[in-house]
Amino acid sequence: MSIAETAIWSAMLGGLLTLVGLSLADALVGRNIGAVRNLLFVLITGASCVVMTGLPEVFFPDLPARLLIVLKASLGPAAGAMGLYFVGTWLGGAREDGRVHRLTAYGGAVLLSAAVILVVTATQIAPEHFHGLLLATAVVNMVPVLLAMLAAVRAARLGDPLARWMAVALCLLALTIVGHYLRGFDVAGFGVGTWLLTATVTVLFFLMASVLGLLRNRQNRAMARLARLSHSADPATGLSTGSALIADVEHALWRAARLDCESAVLCLYVSNLYEMADAIGPSAEHQILSTVAARIRRAAGFRCTVGLYHPRCFVVVLTMDPHQPPVRATAARLALTVSHPMAVFNEKRDRLPFRPRVGLGVVTVDPTHTVPIEAIHEAERQALAMASDTPAESPHAIDTAPAPLSLAATAPSSAPPGSL
Repeated sequence: MSIAETAIWSAMLGGLLTLVGLSLADALVGRNIGAVRNLLFVLITGASCVVMTGLPEVFFPDLPARLLIVLKASLGPAAGAMGLYFVGTWLGGAREDGRVHRLTAYGGAVLLSAAVILVVTATQIAPEHFHGLLLATAVVNMVPVLLAMLAAVRAARLGDPLARWMAVALCLLALTIVGHYLRGFDVAGFGVGTWLLTATVTVLFFLMASVLGLLRNRQNRAMARLARLSHSADPATGLSTGSALIADVEHALWRAARLDCESAVLCLYVSNLYEMADAIGPSAEHQILSTVAARIRRAAGFRCTVGLYHPRCFVVVLTMDPHQPPVRATAARLALTVSHPMAVFNEKRDRLPFRPRVGLGVVTVDPTHTVPIEAIHEAERQALAMASDTPAESPHAIDTAPAPLSLAATAPSSAPPGSL
């Protein structure tokens, strides 16, 4: 093997090892079966590619010839069987499409059986007949690519947005297999340019497959989180409500008492939450709630307890110590952050301006002698009073009420601030 070819395959090996490291980090952090599948796929399929390049013979010239024959005959089909099954799982398995699931599951089982037969044959065959065994291995390796391509195309036609990109990745895989087996057969007429293209396509395939696996794992985690969402969490914001909120407040106060710190219970009351409903519809409320919740969480930090007492009233529990800013300064910063203008979108994706009108209530409590629900009620009462007294020209609120529909609608309303 020439120096240039050795450098090309070594660069490919470096790229594959980088992707292995990233997949390992994702598996350790995510701790889910999808990340483990990605790691196994990159390890085994990458090993089959490296073996076919001839690098092991260059770096380890004393390796037994029989071991190399077994590896070249077994790693490719085993990786193909595993990859075909993983593609079927990636496409949703039996819950999405039973036909695709049967194609990938049964096809993977048949290919695994073929890999076992090839391993047994490689242990018994004479070295001079290895060329024919390698040709059979190449044919077996192309079968899972074709089956996976059929499954990906079918999934793309049925509406899977990532399946079309998987089909592109499988095209790169087909080129990868052809290039590596050309190198394994040592076909005349192909040189450094061909091997450079093969190494590049190989790294691109693994990179694309890893990204697609990461995206699908993220989608699955999001769906699992939504499936676990209970009645104690608000669906728009994910914040705790009801008894779960009271339990979170109790825990925050207990932690403050254990650390011998004072606490403050804040209520942020968005008095004009529903005023965009006539112009946009029910989706306006969810857009505003999710944006306000994100602003509160970002301004308060992840160490503070944040919940939703009711759709207009957010609850924040602050723990105060000498190294933190005064609670009034933190509360003012929260109110200012929440009251910044935002945009909401209608069904036509038109941007409509909206500025929350926020009332703020702050109650400083002794965590050892405080009933959480009473502190929340007092903070909410203060927030309601502030929202009622805040003029429309205040920098924290502007009057964006919709225009009256009739002369009767111009009369002042007698409904309390907290009513709908």
